[in-house]
Amino acid sequence: MIFQPKSLDYERSPYTGLTRDSWIEAGKYLLGGVFSHIQDMDAPVVMPRTETEVTYPHKNAAGKQLRLEEMAQKFEGLARSFLIAAPLIHIEPDMALGGYPVREYYRRQVLYACTKGHPNFVGCYEDLQALTDFADPFRAFQQTVETCALVICLENSRAEIWDTYTKEEKDVVAGFLSSYAAAPTVPQNWRLFNMLVMAFLHKEGYAVDTDVMREHAQAILNYYAGDGWYRDGHSFDYYSCWAFNVYAPIWNEWYGYAHEPYIAAQFEQNSNKLMESYGDFFDRDGHTNMWGRSNVYRNAATSAFDGNFLLKNPAADPGLSRRIASGSLLQFMTRDDFLENGLPTMGFYGQFTPLVQGYSCAESVFWLGKAFLCLHLPADHPFWTAKENNGSWETLGEKEVKETVLDGPALCFTNHNANGETILRTGKVVKNRGDEHGMWNYGKLSYNSKYPWESAPSGEVESMQYVLRDLTRHTIQKCNVTLWHESREGVLYRRQFFDYTLAAETHWMQAVNLADFPVAYGILRVDKLRLFCSPVSLTLGAYGFPDNGTQILRRESGSAKAVILKGRDHTGQEKQLAMTIYDGWDTLELLHSAHTNPDSEKSVVVYAKTARHKQYGYEPFILISQVITRETLEDFTEDELFPIADITYTDKEKRGGYGPVTILLKDGTRKTVAFEGMEGKLLL
Repeated sequence: MIFQPKSLDYERSPYTGLTRDSWIEAGKYLLGGVFSHIQDMDAPVVMPRTETEVTYPHKNAAGKQLRLEEMAQKFEGLARSFLIAAPLIHIEPDMALGGYPVREYYRRQVLYACTKGHPNFVGCYEDLQALTDFADPFRAFQQTVETCALVICLENSRAEIWDTYTKEEKDVVAGFLSSYAAAPTVPQNWRLFNMLVMAFLHKEGYAVDTDVMREHAQAILNYYAGDGWYRDGHSFDYYSCWAFNVYAPIWNEWYGYAHEPYIAAQFEQNSNKLMESYGDFFDRDGHTNMWGRSNVYRNAATSAFDGNFLLKNPAADPGLSRRIASGSLLQFMTRDDFLENGLPTMGFYGQFTPLVQGYSCAESVFWLGKAFLCLHLPADHPFWTAKENNGSWETLGEKEVKETVLDGPALCFTNHNANGETILRTGKVVKNRGDEHGMWNYGKLSYNSKYPWESAPSGEVESMQYVLRDLTRHTIQKCNVTLWHESREGVLYRRQFFDYTLAAETHWMQAVNLADFPVAYGILRVDKLRLFCSPVSLTLGAYGFPDNGTQILRRESGSAKAVILKGRDHTGQEKQLAMTIYDGWDTLELLHSAHTNPDSEKSVVVYAKTARHKQYGYEPFILISQVITRETLEDFTEDELFPIADITYTDKEKRGGYGPVTILLKDGTRKTVAFEGMEGKLLL
């Protein structure tokens, strides 16, 4: 059964109809699934599992390791479901779900989790170190993450839970929290967990080490890459939005404004910078793009808007913020495959194991509860009272494309009004050879808000990725590193290396220079091979297409070829995709697959294929292709399928070995692609 809100107001919310009451209903809907599995008031939030191969407690865990994982799972279940429950408890203290008084349940469970000797105790830092025989004095544990969620929830339900504890009970909770506050943590977004716990303890009158606080805060500040985004490890992803740009504003409010004004001012400035373009990161329906790790958190990325409203001088547009938050909520909660046994699946829509990571458990999905933090905003806050607006989408022409280029985090996203989709192109990506999961999450050539990434249907074909086969060594190579160059005159330049490794000079690695630009319904590519060794064959897939009965059409125009797919996704939404190839490619082929698409059990990938046969034969270098999509079955026009009027090369052989390549489109648009000089500015 899908979520069907009862409270709707299409005057205040013309795009979604959702109001604060609708969000309260949605929170109860999700929590109702949790409480349908609670056996009694003393039982922890441990949910039934549908995925057991990847997630923890891992199937081979035993002894002390199993004990560690079971305690972490209990705490994840408690803290993350509390993200939804806490604001609801504040709004409706006497709320009951599944016959349980929710406030009293969480009041008890917090104490149980923090109390040594209780069956639900999740371990102080020192206890977990003892379980690992103190093998690593700098080890961080999952509990550090959840302590941060816990203090946010205690603040959001302060009057209903925290203030009802006795001094002795508060001391128990504070002692547990203190064991993690100054303990080792992961040197990335995790530092914010320690900062929030220390900030909570500090304002409750407990002693904290302010030097430790300052050490973490300066590090977080220096992870900032510009344009509102922070680097988290090697990569940029939604952690910049649902961690850095949520926790930093909370820290400002609790501690930073009063005690570290310089750092707090920078955090505020960075959040406001994000708000300048973050609305355009979502599509016309407010949908979240499937990109980066931890996709089981779904719409949690919208929590950055709520974080901004905690600042002294927020820059977020409240009507746009609520429209996107509500649109993303509906993206998931209106699907019949979103829940299994009343709980969010381990997937993006339905269960989808290829995106699941080993650090997740069945309860991890409730990180999406961060989207519900907006419920702490009072009913008269502009977030709830402003009329919904759709930002840039309201001003775009019929087939206009708005492009945003952020050099700091190496993100380029385009809003395509012709089909309502947002397409993301990324750079500054480094993954190990063979890390296909990492490549799917970060290394696709583009990510489409309406076509979530497809995992590998075949060793030699990947959706939105090049795959190279060495015909001499009979090996398969995939692009694991993406370097960012720049956007110049409307063309985005990047480079991808196949099987990049520090053990070799880059000249001994196969590579492809990427150049692409948006058209009304998608992206047109004018890439250039950078090979040192042939013969090779090469494939490039389009987006994975949900196959629920697909019509396949083939068209040609001169030497150009196109394949068109028409069908519907899991929800019945009409879908259409076309891939067109020009110079450099030989054929367009189809690959049918199962269990590789997040939307549907079956899928089909259109892919281009070519080969280079000579070691030094001056064979074609340039690869020109286009992928366009729409959410209707209305035919693409001839000019949309075959948009190029003329291709002009510098070299007389017309193979693109050197010099600019100029693409003249039938609508009169002219794009000149020039790769020379890239070597002097490749960014990571």
